[in-house]
Amino acid sequence: MKYIASVSFGKDSLCMLLKLIEKNAPLDEVVFYDAGMEFRAIYETRDRVLPILERRGIQYTELHSPRPFIFDMLEKPVYSEENGLHHGYSWCGGCARWGTAMKTNALDSHAKKYHDDFVKYIGIAADEPARLERLPIRTTSPLAEWGIKEGDALNYCYERGFFWKENGIRLYDVLDRVSCWCCANKNLKELRNIYHHLPEYWGRLRDLQKRTCRPMKGPGKSVFDLERRFALEDERLEAGMSITNRDFFARLKTISGPEPEKEDNNG
Repeated sequence: MKYIASVSFGKDSLCMLLKLIEKNAPLDEVVFYDAGMEFRAIYETRDRVLPILERRGIQYTELHSPRPFIFDMLEKPVYSEENGLHHGYSWCGGCARWGTAMKTNALDSHAKKYHDDFVKYIGIAADEPARLERLPIRTTSPLAEWGIKEGDALNYCYERGFFWKENGIRLYDVLDRVSCWCCANKNLKELRNIYHHLPEYWGRLRDLQKRTCRPMKGPGKSVFDLERRFALEDERLEAGMSITNRDFFARLKTISGPEPEKEDNNG
């Protein structure tokens, strides 16, 4: 029997991994799927953990997509009944979680080499009941078994010196989840915080939006629409005005502007 930990190096999976080691629980391999679009702090966390695994003789495996994420998002020839032949799946998120499907397929394919003779640990916290109900066979959540909630996991990691800092900001202070920086599932609060506190990533989101026709958050909510909204919010807050009343939303409707011309992905 092999024991495998699927780790993203975010707060929950890192807490799980460190506690498994702390408890001397059976652990043969740690697997990380790198989409190539992680926050820099995730890679820095990984690099801090690798020597710990090496000292304990725990195998480390890093999986990757056979093609770059950007190719699948913007360049891959794709056919759909709705849009015909076009290039790229566009933003990953919502009902188009193609990147998540690629990750799941890669992890499942890797596990097949053990011929069902394995147990997979995943970092789902005790206060995520909907996710726990969907656990596949041969998969277990140590955090849930230990009664560790999401907030507990974050504090555990902070106590051990893992802060996921970028640009002087702890990412978990401004993001609910430190998933891929281009994930379209990020909520308005998270995107607002990226705009204000992580300008490097906001610039990358702008560059991606220039190369796809689909707005990141749906009709009328492209990266550029959101940028205009956040600028208006800043302007009104500085003037002591509301950003939740009818006047704000009426004003918001008047500031929509032309999108930058879409760049050619095949140039």
